[in-house]
Amino acid sequence: MQDAVTPLLLLVKAVPLAFLALFPVINPIGTAVILLGMTGPIDSATRRTIAAKIAFNTFVLLAIVLFVGSYLLSFFGLTIPIVQAAGGLVLASMGWRMLNQDDSTTSQSPGGAAASYGDRLFYPFTFPITVGPGCIAVALTLSAHTQNEAFVNTACRQAGAVIGIIGVCVAVYLSFAYSELLARRLGASGTKVMLRMMAFIVVCLGAEIFWNGAATLIRQLLMSK
Repeated sequence: MQDAVTPLLLLVKAVPLAFLALFPVINPIGTAVILLGMTGPIDSATRRTIAAKIAFNTFVLLAIVLFVGSYLLSFFGLTIPIVQAAGGLVLASMGWRMLNQDDSTTSQSPGGAAASYGDRLFYPFTFPITVGPGCIAVALTLSAHTQNEAFVNTACRQAGAVIGIIGVCVAVYLSFAYSELLARRLGASGTKVMLRMMAFIVVCLGAEIFWNGAATLIRQLLMSK
């Protein structure tokens, strides 16, 4: 009986662990504000379609990292600090462009088709805006945490982590699909201020992620001497 209960407990414990580890890093509400500025005042149906595709892409990306991320890094000879350093630079550069863009570039005529955003749904809407390098690092950590000598225990932990990821993706969908409600509350000027603030935060997050990776690489270099 005890042997049957243990895998179930591992599954149950993995659900909140994955959700709480990923949710603050993804920050669905803050991400929705950023995407709102990048898509403009499109109609609600289109926004929900885009939100669904971003949420799906987020699930696929995080699930891939959870199951095979550590193997991919090992295959290409990459480490988490390298991913953090490179990804942090990408994220910071995108935030800088958003911070300095004209207000006119954040507006589009309403009613744009979701297909017109097809080439941006994965990059940059999903990665690195929604799933950034920090989130990848967390997912890689979860991947290592779910590994166990017993196959059943590993499978239960990974199943729980997948459920947690689904919860985060639902939050991503709801936040962006109904982000226009937040925009209405803020008003035109309030939305512009919020967008600038979030763009600056993206720059800071990128810088922090880069420094975390670079600092680890520097320490490894010094210790190797």
